[in-house]
Amino acid sequence: MVERGDEAPLLRWAEGPAVSPPLAPDPQAGGRGWGGGGGGRAAAEPPRRREPEELGPSQVLLQPGRLELGDVEEDQVVAVFVVTFDPRSGNMVEWCLPQDIDLEGVEFKSMASGSHKIQSDFIHQLEMPGHYSHLAAFYEDKKGVLHAGPGSGGSLPPVYWLPSIHRYMYPEMKITHPAGCMSQFIKFFGEQILILWKFALLRKRILIFSPPPVGVVCYRVYCCCCLANVSLPGIGGTVPESKPFFYVNVADIQSLEVEVSYVACTTEKIFEEKRELYDVYVDNQNVKTHHDHLQPLLKINSADREKYRRLNEQRQMLLYSQEVEEDYNPCEEDLFVLFFLEQNNRIFQTLLEVSASQDKTLTAEHARGMGLDPQGDRSFLMDLLEAYGIDVMLVIDNPCCP
Repeated sequence: MVERGDEAPLLRWAEGPAVSPPLAPDPQAGGRGWGGGGGGRAAAEPPRRREPEELGPSQVLLQPGRLELGDVEEDQVVAVFVVTFDPRSGNMVEWCLPQDIDLEGVEFKSMASGSHKIQSDFIHQLEMPGHYSHLAAFYEDKKGVLHAGPGSGGSLPPVYWLPSIHRYMYPEMKITHPAGCMSQFIKFFGEQILILWKFALLRKRILIFSPPPVGVVCYRVYCCCCLANVSLPGIGGTVPESKPFFYVNVADIQSLEVEVSYVACTTEKIFEEKRELYDVYVDNQNVKTHHDHLQPLLKINSADREKYRRLNEQRQMLLYSQEVEEDYNPCEEDLFVLFFLEQNNRIFQTLLEVSASQDKTLTAEHARGMGLDPQGDRSFLMDLLEAYGIDVMLVIDNPCCP
């Protein structure tokens, strides 16, 4: 059973007086953050992002497959809106500024299907539906003009990054990862996180289904993306970037049709029937794929169990160190990310060394050195070599083919 820590809000209020904004930024620069919410929640449409500058503590960009810091989000927004659910009309824009802004389709993209049936989920900016003075003040303070690029038709690119929440909001908000987010991810999936790890490293399209509330499932998207980080130079250039889409619904089908690698969650059960949109489908704790060649990756092997044992052992050591050393307070998120980063680096370092050798032969001993099962991970290794374009010869015998 998932513990209550998994239900902590991602955006927590930090009540405080309104703060005057800094000097107006370059109007040619832009940024785009989340638009989303349900049950009378608010969202904002900022302009395009700009090139990264010096980063603050809240400006970490999640880029699965790369450990990097990312873009600085611009202050200006071009619209704010509130989406609600009407029993007769369905999803609808209840309020927006400016009133003449074109928000076609946003009522479906910003509210998770089924949100009208639940009492609580993420609260982005609005706690009292119908009272929009703070939202209006926020817009007046941050409003800007959307500059459409050549041939863009005024449309914005898809959002792939975790937004930085600006300190000048009304009232102030900060983005947080709840205590226990990674812990609950591990407890929920158990040894199956090693299955998700392999699919994430192979840059497969992973779709996680859950009924609302969608907040807890967004945590799982984030945690899943943290499985595939690699810090070695020269790795990842030949594979697509795995994009964390977080929540998607039927309004995003056309966009998903052209994506080759992503992690997302949905409350729309109809997605299960649309197999052309995903490679891996996760329903509660059931991880499955319709691709025959990926079926072997669904089996937990001895090396997976050993990795899971070591991960839990390190977590227990972390908890113990936090109890006995008051000044030592490392983050469990860091432990989780670094555990899989080290594992991924070890695999690719070995593969690069073998590919640079004279005979380019990858043996069972190499597989064991990478923390893999020579037989159980044979299919995974073959897919990995193909996906990353690494030139080695796999000489591990297939027990099914004498």
